[in-house]
Amino acid sequence: MSGVALKAMVNTLERGGIGPALVEKLMRDSGIEQWRELSAGDAPPIQYPLPPGAPAAEPQTPLEQAARAVAASPVTPERETVAAFARAYRDGTADPVAVVNRAHAAIERLDSGADRLGLFIARKPEEVLRAAEASSERLRAGTPLSVLDGVPVVLKDEVDLAGFPTTLGTTYRTEVARADSTVAARLKAAGALILGKANMNEIGINPIGLNPHHGAARNPWNRGHITGGSSSASGAAVAAGLCPLSIGADGGGSIRIPAALCGIVGLKATWGRIPETGVPPLCWNVAHVGPMGLTVDDVAALYAILAGPDGHDVVAREQPAHHLSRYEDGSLQGIRLGVCTPYFEDADPDVVTRCKDALRALTDAGATVVELPPPDLNAILWTHSCIILSEMAEAVLPQLKARASVFGLDSRANLALGRQFRATDFVHALRHRHRLTRELLALMADVDVLVTPTTACTAPAIPESALPAGESNLPVVDALMRFVRLANLTGNPALSVPAGFDRAGLPVGVHLTGRPYEEHLLLRLGRVVERAAERRTPSTHVRVLG
Repeated sequence: MSGVALKAMVNTLERGGIGPALVEKLMRDSGIEQWRELSAGDAPPIQYPLPPGAPAAEPQTPLEQAARAVAASPVTPERETVAAFARAYRDGTADPVAVVNRAHAAIERLDSGADRLGLFIARKPEEVLRAAEASSERLRAGTPLSVLDGVPVVLKDEVDLAGFPTTLGTTYRTEVARADSTVAARLKAAGALILGKANMNEIGINPIGLNPHHGAARNPWNRGHITGGSSSASGAAVAAGLCPLSIGADGGGSIRIPAALCGIVGLKATWGRIPETGVPPLCWNVAHVGPMGLTVDDVAALYAILAGPDGHDVVAREQPAHHLSRYEDGSLQGIRLGVCTPYFEDADPDVVTRCKDALRALTDAGATVVELPPPDLNAILWTHSCIILSEMAEAVLPQLKARASVFGLDSRANLALGRQFRATDFVHALRHRHRLTRELLALMADVDVLVTPTTACTAPAIPESALPAGESNLPVVDALMRFVRLANLTGNPALSVPAGFDRAGLPVGVHLTGRPYEEHLLLRLGRVVERAAERRTPSTHVRVLG
């Protein structure tokens, strides 16, 4: 639904008496009663800490790990990766100040006019220029802070950056953040240049990526198509060439979906691996913040900088040291890939073909395939929906009660659903979250990585009727989220890597899910997939290195 029909539906859902009855009918029609009757066994409504990961075989500091990832990255003329920036700065063929000036000029061009890409919610070009000047001085002196010194990055507007409001893609959040989030602080400490706050789906509640307040984020491969959400412009900015890295947030695929649809790499690390300090709470039990990038090497470098506890995020406190052991090893002998063929093939034909190509690249490198039983999709869908929508409804309840009209129509429809879940539903969902986590950990005793498509379709077109207010499109939402929900529930790390293109030239992503704290293995496999996949350049693309 969109336009007048969606507005009428939302007004009905929010009306006393008939609204809750209609929501309950929609939930019953969608299978909630079967889920309510589904036994959770002996699982309590508590998510115990994830099992400890193996110690690093090659302990290194985060800066050493980042440098290692960049050193392993090939530099080619057509791709402005972190390695390309590092080499150009070292050789003196580029300078952070010139890069920032080119980036600002490109943003002015791409983010204006009727067909603007819809990339940014807020920027302060003068501040970025001052940071670039400081970076240039360090590079000239031969004392860069890290391999990211002088590299442009964008930050999803779900992450605090001192001096900017963290709007969450809304109009009601206007208070300026007084301090940097841990993620922003670690970026600055590494010398990265934060170009601004990226557009996102309102409160991150929809994976389609449209925003009624700040405009639709458009896909650089085809501006008439969505980027996916909710980290919509974080994906588009990297694909368009403005920066090799960005920060996204992922409560239900919101890093990995736009990564797949925009032809870039997205990592949702293990739950708590990257601290959420300074990220306003929206969905406590399934939320992650993490890196998106042009290549796997870029994402590995940023992951190395961002991961690790900060002493403030209680979820992030207890974890093994992160590392990139055997990262460059392209031999996958002994690696077991878990695949459920009917589930893997429940996607558009072009998506299945490209993801099978990716699977073949992994087996050609020595990995073996183990056939797995099908997942309980109804249990996963309702468990995730109950947790994330209930928590989001609670997180924004004061604003929702005061003036629901400050939210877009699709957000209000989802929040009406979130408010309809019962307390018993939420406890039931927490028990199933624990059950599903235990079952996945047991399953992964026999396989190292699960392989599926990231999304069941490539980027859908933006209907004119969905502008500017957005749309409610459950078939598209299901196609985008089908393969990504489980890792949010269990906390397992998951990586989306480009696997090629469909017949229309839109990117396809393949999805790798690993054991807790084994991001290094996912990134290692991702490099193998990436090197076998076809590369192209989006129709909308700029070069900021010159």
